[in-house]
Amino acid sequence: MEDWQIDFEWVKLRTLLKNTFKKSELPDFNAVLFLLGIQVLGRWQSKFTKEEKQDLMHIAICELMSSEGYYKFEGRDQDGWPHYNMIKKFNLTGVKEQEDYLKIKIIKYFNQEQLLNDEEE
Repeated sequence: MEDWQIDFEWVKLRTLLKNTFKKSELPDFNAVLFLLGIQVLGRWQSKFTKEEKQDLMHIAICELMSSEGYYKFEGRDQDGWPHYNMIKKFNLTGVKEQEDYLKIKIIKYFNQEQLLNDEEE
């Protein structure tokens, strides 16, 4: 995916989320990870602790990276939270490179879930 395509799809996704949740501003990168983590968790609760929010963002990253063999889903604990084991280290260095990589994975995730395509129909 070229840089302009990433930027376009990223804004498209953030706009969809903004409109879906009736917010006044586009969600930032961390907010998108948080929402994806909730999607993977499979349930909503009205309040999450700061630690749970961090866990949800970590779950999102693990889910995204599992398709590339970086993490392996191990199962859910007694509270229903998913757990992953790291299989191999992530080799991209630099925040921008990592963020761009994750943006592509997030876009692909939402496209696979057909959440981005439904808006166009």
